[in-house]
Amino acid sequence: MHGVTGRMGMNQHLVRSILEIRKQGGVALKDGTRLMPDPILIGRNAAKVEELGRQHGISRFGTNLHEALKSKEDEIFFDAASTQLRPKLLMQAIAAGKHVYCEKPVATSLVDAMKLYRMAKQARIKHGVVQDKLWLPGMLKLAKLRDEGFFGRILSVRGEFGYWVFEGDRQPAQRPSWNYRKRDGGGIILDMLCHWRYVLDNLFGEVKALSCLGATHIPFRWDENGRKYRATADDAAYATFRLAGGVIAHFNSSWAVRVRRDDLLTLQVDGTRGSAVAGLRRCLVQSHERTPKPVWNPDIPQPINFFDGWEEVPGDGYDNAFKVQWELFLRHVAGEGSFRWGLLEGARGVQLAELGLKSWRQKKWLEVPRLQR
Repeated sequence: MHGVTGRMGMNQHLVRSILEIRKQGGVALKDGTRLMPDPILIGRNAAKVEELGRQHGISRFGTNLHEALKSKEDEIFFDAASTQLRPKLLMQAIAAGKHVYCEKPVATSLVDAMKLYRMAKQARIKHGVVQDKLWLPGMLKLAKLRDEGFFGRILSVRGEFGYWVFEGDRQPAQRPSWNYRKRDGGGIILDMLCHWRYVLDNLFGEVKALSCLGATHIPFRWDENGRKYRATADDAAYATFRLAGGVIAHFNSSWAVRVRRDDLLTLQVDGTRGSAVAGLRRCLVQSHERTPKPVWNPDIPQPINFFDGWEEVPGDGYDNAFKVQWELFLRHVAGEGSFRWGLLEGARGVQLAELGLKSWRQKKWLEVPRLQR
């Protein structure tokens, strides 16, 4: 496991996924055996990696990735480090015969993303890309409503994502400074359009075209050492997508927005028979029969409380989204079940981000070609 001293790699992948799988006794296989992951933590900072290992009872850790990749006993390479480093690291792992699983974006360019996919295909190794939002309770509830026909014909999807990331001068920023430097692989378009690609493709229809406008709203920030720097990467994106079947989707993504909604991510889905609003966990619906009939009259206070008339979709007992996908990938490596969220899916996300940046530069709509296997 590489890159697990960072926030996402440590919290979601190591602590809440791999360590939880170990606590439950591994992953149950169909033949009655259990697959037990045995991680070795690799990072650049020896002290941090050692501290993380000792804190969580992991005896194997170090800084030498080359030596770790030589081990025949360790079958999977996982990466959650910075995007720019990822293609080189994955290529090393594939060349060493390892199965690979990684965070997204898988690369900063479609050329590199497709090179990774073709290299993995030629090497006949198994590969996966984290697409965690598909297993969030709110998204699973939306998928269930879609499958049950609740929406009727889906008309549109509206996504609101983000929060205020502090500049770093008066209080520390919640995200690393490289996220706001273009030369280091930063930018919300590259980061978040990869997410919106798999959410839209899997829940509402394949993305066929897009129009995207980016912005760098906060021009200066302060890094982890308190030094002021110019933000050269986009910190907000306003994107519209045309999906297969005629669905229109629009996503606002911003690190410079203050939240007044149910969650950090909310999706509103409107259909001919009903609508739903989902966050990370909750999902509320309003049927055609319960839809109010407003009349425009600015001369009186609004008589309708538009928050009434919505019902919560029941359901609990959902597991951590990252852990669920880890278990699916581990079973896949063990020979149980297919796993369609591989490097080609990761490349599709990079493709959409690359087209989003191009659309912003050219100020026009762009078609999204289908990638060839």
